[in-house]
Amino acid sequence: MGRGRIEIKKIENSTTRQVTYSKRRLGIMKKAKELTVLCDAEVSVLMFSSTGKFADYCSPSTNTKSIMDRYQQATGIDLWKDQFEKMQNTLRRLEETNRKLRKEIRQRMGEDLDELSIKEMRGLEQSLDETLMNVRQRKYHVITTQTDTYKKKLKSTHEAHRSLLRELEMKDEQQDYGFVTEDALAIVNEGAPMFALRVQPSQPNLFGFGGPMI
Repeated sequence: MGRGRIEIKKIENSTTRQVTYSKRRLGIMKKAKELTVLCDAEVSVLMFSSTGKFADYCSPSTNTKSIMDRYQQATGIDLWKDQFEKMQNTLRRLEETNRKLRKEIRQRMGEDLDELSIKEMRGLEQSLDETLMNVRQRKYHVITTQTDTYKKKLKSTHEAHRSLLRELEMKDEQQDYGFVTEDALAIVNEGAPMFALRVQPSQPNLFGFGGPMI
């Protein structure tokens, strides 16, 4: 049982319409390739979906521009005239915009002010004041950010310095230098007090086999 005929009218459902376009686009491209191979024809196909998506096919022996040129010769229709006029209009708009921007830049630099009215000069003055205020705010923000960064780096450096000092103090307290100064013998010689300290080295063998020196 074959499929029923589809009524040729716009598909209202956007999803169904896009699916149908994708399927039939592939079919048209396939037929164009077959026509190129079977008949040695120069074929060019251009398609745009409702969403603006572009698809094209051109036979390997030629290109789209040459096909369009031959179409213009055969029909006498200038396909590029409208496009050329649109490009010219766009170019004129861009040139006018560029001229106005350059003029505005010169006026902001204090040039070409003779043709300005009082109202225009007041507007320019207000615009410059607002621009200056924005520049100052940005400058203060940058200065504040850099100052905070320097403070954090300085604080981190001080903390690292104090940590190193604490480590050095702990090492000094734990290190054994081999001196014992607690035992002191008082020797009186002719009425003058003298003190002799008993030193106990950390390596007794340095003094030979005898006892420690007094």
